[in-house]
Amino acid sequence: MRTFFVAVALLLFPLAQSNSVVAQGGAAGDAAAGKALWDGNQTSCKNCHGAAAEGGFGPDLAGRKLSLARVTRAVRQPWGIMPMFKDTQLGYTDKGLADLVAYFDSLPAPAQPGKPRFELPATGASAGQTTVIATVGCAQCHTPTMDTPRRGAGEVNGDFEWFKRMVYDHTTTMPAQWTELGTPTAGRAVRMGNYNPVRLPETTLHVIYDYMKDLGFPLTLTARLDAGMPVDNGVKYTLVVENAIVPGKGLAAEDMTIALNIPADVKVVSATGAGYQKVQHDAKANTDVATWKISKLPAKAPQTFTITLSKAPADQLKGTLRWAKPSMKDPEANLVNIAAARPGGGRGGATPGTP
Repeated sequence: MRTFFVAVALLLFPLAQSNSVVAQGGAAGDAAAGKALWDGNQTSCKNCHGAAAEGGFGPDLAGRKLSLARVTRAVRQPWGIMPMFKDTQLGYTDKGLADLVAYFDSLPAPAQPGKPRFELPATGASAGQTTVIATVGCAQCHTPTMDTPRRGAGEVNGDFEWFKRMVYDHTTTMPAQWTELGTPTAGRAVRMGNYNPVRLPETTLHVIYDYMKDLGFPLTLTARLDAGMPVDNGVKYTLVVENAIVPGKGLAAEDMTIALNIPADVKVVSATGAGYQKVQHDAKANTDVATWKISKLPAKAPQTFTITLSKAPADQLKGTLRWAKPSMKDPEANLVNIAAARPGGGRGGATPGTP
């Protein structure tokens, strides 16, 4: 899994005279460690403040000689729209903040602040787009279509009360959802803090939630196709499809179609798995496809399919997994691209068509 509704920022850091970068425990900040923290996956600060802290949606931090006390205050007791981060979160410990300040000090001040990662379209922005891109800035981490929070909602069929908990009590709610999903939590960074309901009121959350719901809550489907195993009459491939949602909560995939592309010089020897429809011609793609139809795929109920081909295709065996319900505003969001694993241990599997 990944982290939901990652940090947005309007860090209006005041300039400070002190250049101290010594953590409360007495350890001096290390600029190299700060850069690693900034560039790594334990924080998402750069999404708002720029790849080199040059600014964007949030203000520039590079070369401003900010004191550790000011940065600590802004991170743990923020003003504006920025969430509050805890000292127990990976990346936001006393030492982590000291390292970040040292990194900021090592950078030249930009001639002018950078631009946001995502900006409002010139015309036609809806209230939801305006809120997530320009007002609150959620899009700077989650894209203008709020990809990760919508996926998180799909995992549990989240209602507005769930969304409130995710925003106002994220540091507790996100790990709890990971636990429900059965994914590891040890050593995993919760990259967003907790938003203040006074500065981000429920009325604004409703605008964001309604915007997400209108786009649709996508499923987290996986489709793992192995590299193929030689057998007496050809090459046998095994495909495992799973709906990685919370049982009893998440949305089931309905009216699914699995289609594997079959090159003209390759024949299907045999296939197994519920709903096999044999080989059909896909006029749009101008190729033959081996097809399976599945009426419903509930949570954590993996299904296995096999197909034996007369020989391995010259390129990777590829295909798609589509479903009709739940439907998305963007139909390509109801798609997972499938590719066979590379021989020799290379990774293959499923890639969402549109997160």
